[in-house]
Amino acid sequence: MPQFSTKRHVRHSASNMFELVADVERYPEFVPLCRSLRVRKRSTEADGREIIIADMTVAYKLIYETFTSRVTLDRAGLEILVEYLEGPFRKMNNRWRFHPAGQGDCDVEFFISYEFRSRTLGLLMGAMFDAAFRRFSAAFERRADKIYGAKVG
Repeated sequence: MPQFSTKRHVRHSASNMFELVADVERYPEFVPLCRSLRVRKRSTEADGREIIIADMTVAYKLIYETFTSRVTLDRAGLEILVEYLEGPFRKMNNRWRFHPAGQGDCDVEFFISYEFRSRTLGLLMGAMFDAAFRRFSAAFERRADKIYGAKVG
């Protein structure tokens, strides 16, 4: 099963980066391959974690696929977990973790594993997904610079 992980040091606070990644409605504005995102439902668990059920449409050239996932926002733990519910994948999970790193900076960990249901779709989109995931962290960092201002130094 393809997977990708990265850890990046960014010049923004862990809480700011968490909020930026948690703002799923804005993904079509800057996330590679994301064409649309619709939140179906939001709820809050007894432990304070927020749960979002969302449909994301990804596109590459003439191929459009929509999938549904359950996003768990754990603000206290500075962690976001995405669990696949339905769509073109056999499996898909990803996780973001945000670690304060002093001076208002943080380390951002991103992990994803996925497997397409269709071998043909996997062949068509697999390489593009891999390239997009490699650009995800940088896209969020650029977005943070735009929203919170780039830090110099």
